Amino acid sequence: MDSAPPPPPKDVPSSSGSASVPTIVHTDVEGSTSTDLSSLTPLELQQLNQNIMNESASRAPLISESMPIGKLREEYESGASSTFVMQIDYLKGQGYSHIRRTRGDGDCFYRSLAFAWIGRMLKSRNQTIDVAKSLSLLDSTLLILKAAGFQDLVYEDFYDVLISLIRQIVVPEPNGSTLTEAILLEAFQDAEVSNCIVVFLRLLTSAAIRTDPDTYAPFLFHPESGLEVLPQEYCERFVEAIQVEADHVQITALTKILKLNIEVAYLDGHNEDGSVNFVQFHNVPPEDFENPPVLLYRPGHYDILEQDTQF
Repeated sequence: MDSAPPPPPKDVPSSSGSASVPTIVHTDVEGSTSTDLSSLTPLELQQLNQNIMNESASRAPLISESMPIGKLREEYESGASSTFVMQIDYLKGQGYSHIRRTRGDGDCFYRSLAFAWIGRMLKSRNQTIDVAKSLSLLDSTLLILKAAGFQDLVYEDFYDVLISLIRQIVVPEPNGSTLTEAILLEAFQDAEVSNCIVVFLRLLTSAAIRTDPDTYAPFLFHPESGLEVLPQEYCERFVEAIQVEADHVQITALTKILKLNIEVAYLDGHNEDGSVNFVQFHNVPPEDFENPPVLLYRPGHYDILEQDTQF
């Protein structure tokens, strides 16, 4: 599962051969039965959501089929919190009728973002242009990876998997097939393909932080102790390692380097009126990036929100 703090203070930086896979780090969270949301700490909110989520997460698909958001509502109807139910109703009223679930394995932010990003290109009215821009941008990031000290062998296989999938949107495979929603979902449900993309995005996020330490260093803290962490240690322990929770800094760094606009809806049970706060990460003018991906954040986890017009 991915953990992210509430929206950051205003001064936090924000956005308007075979390679070896990083060491796996697991995070276990004990359950919590408290439902007094006003008195819960962020960790306790995460524990509450852990109880709500399927305990067999390891057997859940890496990315699920799109499903009505009412399925998520049902999970909160058993008394966990009326505020969560109200917030889900609010999202539905805003046109977010469906949700696509991501396995809660610590990589859910990266996996959700990648799927939503490629899915947006797949459904774009300017498909050829968007694909060309994305491939050109990804090619330019290789210089940043090298500047951060990563050797080609560390990232090139992971990079190839990502660009091959994006290129398939407009360039047919030898069998004549181009990327479809079904093929995209199948690719992301394949652990080898899906995890390669996750690892590349983690390395790219690390490179963005390593090559711009002055911007990010003031906001790097150990998630448990709260103590400041140097950029190198932060990247090695919390960014490059898979199955480790993503935070606001990582979202900022990755969306900035990819020139992506995304929005994150916070389903956190905090607004008694049932409204949902949307945090925007905008890196290009809105008119140049229509229909940005929208992720749903619950304490400790990310999924993908979809409107009626998507997929």
